[in-house]
Amino acid sequence: MYAVICFDRPGSALLRDANRDAHMDYLGLNVDKIEFAGPLKDDENASSTGAIFILNVPTREDAEAFMNGDAFNKAGVYESVMIRSFRKVFPQ
Repeated sequence: MYAVICFDRPGSALLRDANRDAHMDYLGLNVDKIEFAGPLKDDENASSTGAIFILNVPTREDAEAFMNGDAFNKAGVYESVMIRSFRKVFPQ
């Protein structure tokens, strides 16, 4: 598994809004690879400032390919994308 942490580019809210449908369609097409995912926010009621994905894929290259296909990443919403190997240990 791989954890992917994405931080939005400053001022990218309009890009996020414009690409939300394509982003959600992409996630739907790849639901078998996603353990869970969701937006990062500075506060519960604030706008999104990024995202976290836990991907159930066998290699880092697969995680990179997944992120390279995401509409938000392709449109430049994300300023940075960090991919790290992840192992769930709790709860079992």
